[in-house]
Amino acid sequence: MKRWRRPPLQHPLAPACARAVESLSTALSSSSTRHYNTTVRNFLVYLAAEHPEIIRLEQLRRDPHILGWMSRLRAQIPPLATATCIGRLIALRAIFNELAWTSKLAELAHLLRREDIPRTPQSMPRPLTAEQDQLLQQEFLRRNDLGGNVFLLLRHTGMRIGECVDLSTDCLRSTGPDQWAIHVPLGKLKTERMVPVDAFVSEIAQRLRFFRSLDPLPPDGRLIARPGSKVALLVQLRDYLHLVCHSLGLSTRIVPHQMRHTYGTEMLRAGVNFATVMKLLGHTDPGMTMRYLDVTLIDLQREFQLARSKPRHLAPQPKTSATPLRIGIDGLIDSLLATQYVLEMFRRSLPNADKRRRLDRLANRLTKILAETRELRPT
Repeated sequence: MKRWRRPPLQHPLAPACARAVESLSTALSSSSTRHYNTTVRNFLVYLAAEHPEIIRLEQLRRDPHILGWMSRLRAQIPPLATATCIGRLIALRAIFNELAWTSKLAELAHLLRREDIPRTPQSMPRPLTAEQDQLLQQEFLRRNDLGGNVFLLLRHTGMRIGECVDLSTDCLRSTGPDQWAIHVPLGKLKTERMVPVDAFVSEIAQRLRFFRSLDPLPPDGRLIARPGSKVALLVQLRDYLHLVCHSLGLSTRIVPHQMRHTYGTEMLRAGVNFATVMKLLGHTDPGMTMRYLDVTLIDLQREFQLARSKPRHLAPQPKTSATPLRIGIDGLIDSLLATQYVLEMFRRSLPNADKRRRLDRLANRLTKILAETRELRPT
């Protein structure tokens, strides 16, 4: 399928902006370059429509040219997402800074200010509800087609959709008897990882490999065939999810990335520790992982009750040894340590706050006695 390309933009400032984008994109990915070019086109189209007299860089002014473009962004229908507006403002500011340096026009660097860029909205966890998750998985299983198996794989591995379409045909690896893992290639954060999977996910990967063998396109080493570009395949998969949600009467605003949020939250509730969830999701920043995990009041109450009912999880068990008890000062110190541990465990198990405070005072006295006893050791 031949991808349609827009004609080059005809504007007097287009060549200078193109050179700035080329300079900025030297070490960036193709998607970042497309983002810069999209921002330049958006700004120059506005400039040509509203201020056709602008033909030179030195004619640009903050008011009305830049402020007018910013107002146009905010007034767009349907409204742009805040993150999209932030991305375009940052991109245009970087382009102006580059032009200010290369064109010797220092005033260009002050057209867009740092305070013009709004703060990034706080990302909240967006896992699917239990009902949405169940209905979607049942529908994917019923359809058992390429799209359904792709989204089941996303749901049970927590991959990004961009990582999924980059999977190789040999991504399913055997790690032991009846044990498998999916090899996720270099993704958004330029990291790769192995995600353990069960027999169900292993069968999904096998089905996707079977679908690939039936595709008329020549083998290219990928698990999912690309009839066109990667972007076209991603659009096709998102459209598939939209149609499935519509057929089930669910919100059509559900996006593939919510499968990833659902997987991370499910792993946390299953008892997987936070560091392991980070590793499964391929994150390097704990703050990013926290945006994915929906910790509800039910989760907090479960952990609180576990801590209250089993206080041994909060304090380490005293070390035991097969050697006989020591005598003298060392034996006394061992006895005091054991008493300190037993007192602390008993204190934590008491429901009465007043009694816990009294035992806490006794524990402090015991700590002082232990310190004084250690000083009695012969030098």
